[in-house]
Amino acid sequence: MSNKAAVLVAGSWGTALASVLADKDIDVALWTRNETQKEEINNKHRNERFLPGIDLSPRLKATTDLEAAVSGAKAVVMVAPSSAVREVARALKPYWHEDMLVVHATKGFEIETLKRVSTVIAEELGCDEGGIVVLSGPSHAEEVVKRRPTTVVVAAQDESQADLAQDLFMNPYFRVYTNRDRVGVELAGALKNIIALGAGMSDGLGYGDNAKAALLTRGLAEITRIGVEMGANPLTFAGLAGIGDLVVTATSKHSRNWRAGYMLGEGNSLETVLSSMGMVVEGIRTTKAAHAISQKYQVQMPIAAQLYHVLFEGMDPRTAVEALMGRDRKTEMEVISLETWEQWHT
Repeated sequence: MSNKAAVLVAGSWGTALASVLADKDIDVALWTRNETQKEEINNKHRNERFLPGIDLSPRLKATTDLEAAVSGAKAVVMVAPSSAVREVARALKPYWHEDMLVVHATKGFEIETLKRVSTVIAEELGCDEGGIVVLSGPSHAEEVVKRRPTTVVVAAQDESQADLAQDLFMNPYFRVYTNRDRVGVELAGALKNIIALGAGMSDGLGYGDNAKAALLTRGLAEITRIGVEMGANPLTFAGLAGIGDLVVTATSKHSRNWRAGYMLGEGNSLETVLSSMGMVVEGIRTTKAAHAISQKYQVQMPIAAQLYHVLFEGMDPRTAVEALMGRDRKTEMEVISLETWEQWHT
């Protein structure tokens, strides 16, 4: 079998996953559209814009030629921003074949259609969505490239594909579990970014640990509620892709979503936040998608709704918090319906 893998594209997370593969003596082709970035990775073994100060493996070779990147590759790992997934998958189509393992590590939705990333990829490749593998979990790129212990999950309906992805990535510092609930893993990875934005905003407002703990807990409840309605297993949200990724994204300064929320809490405009970040903040796009999805499925997502008002309707963050605190009385266990719970226990 080929000892080559292709990673599309060369952002921070794509470069980190390429580094994991290179540490397993896999020849890695890292695709980028940027000629300057390609030269920097190949000649200096650096990707300073996304991972400053990090030395990359010489086994990692960057290219701007997509055909050359994927030719002969046993696996293709797609790590494009959610807004570019369809375009990249369409470009991949002429070189894709059924024996090629396809893994994606993008956490978001296609805004225009509200489709999950694996659905978009399958549509463009013309393949069975059940064979596409989702990689997710608590994993900052900045720590992975420094070989700090990290644990993630790979999920696919086709268990054999998940096993292949587990074997592809797993090494002494990068532990990989498998999961059959691809929908749940994908939804958890996308929706937790909304709560991370809210956590950063809470910190920027100076509300302290009590408020953030409540936000994470209730945020997980609403992620689970909409996830189950969309076909996910509720237990997935208690795992690595759910609470694990939520904790790391909502409590760390490595997190772009937390940093964006913090700046918003300090009073900065959305335009100022986006211009200062320099990289994609998936939680902002995901908030817009989640707001529409909650209306489509008629499921309450109060935190996502208030963040939508702040991000896209100009509501003051403090007013949003007041609205959340002033909601009607609820029971804490009102997460999923009794009917749904019984379906999962029969």
